[in-house]
Amino acid sequence: MEVCKESIPFAVVGSTQMIEVKGKKVRGRLYPWGVVEVENPDHCDFLKLRTMLITHMQDLQEVTHDLHYENFRACKLQYKDGSDSSVEASISGADRALQEKEAELRRMQQMVQQMQAQMKAQSKATASSQPKVVSHQI
Repeated sequence: MEVCKESIPFAVVGSTQMIEVKGKKVRGRLYPWGVVEVENPDHCDFLKLRTMLITHMQDLQEVTHDLHYENFRACKLQYKDGSDSSVEASISGADRALQEKEAELRRMQQMVQQMQAQMKAQSKATASSQPKVVSHQI
């Protein structure tokens, strides 16, 4: 996921056309100077963006509902009854929910990093504990 952060802003090319490149059908765009393939990481960041969106789909849905929809709803209710206090309470609640989600994501990222470090340490320990075969030539 760190690769995705380094790629922001994403350079994405979209196309619905299938083009033949080197005997293979790929989705891309044909230009006078060449072909831009949608799913080629050397050409665009579509795969990184798709992976990020799929990986964080639940978070995006929750933030959309908890923050954006609730703010919209609060504004509509405020407009209907004329009071400002419901909007402020909804916005502060939405901000709090967003901060909690961000903290949860940070904790999850730390856990992943710790697990990766443990796996790396275990693989080093396994490699160092295996006997080394020494051959002598005569």
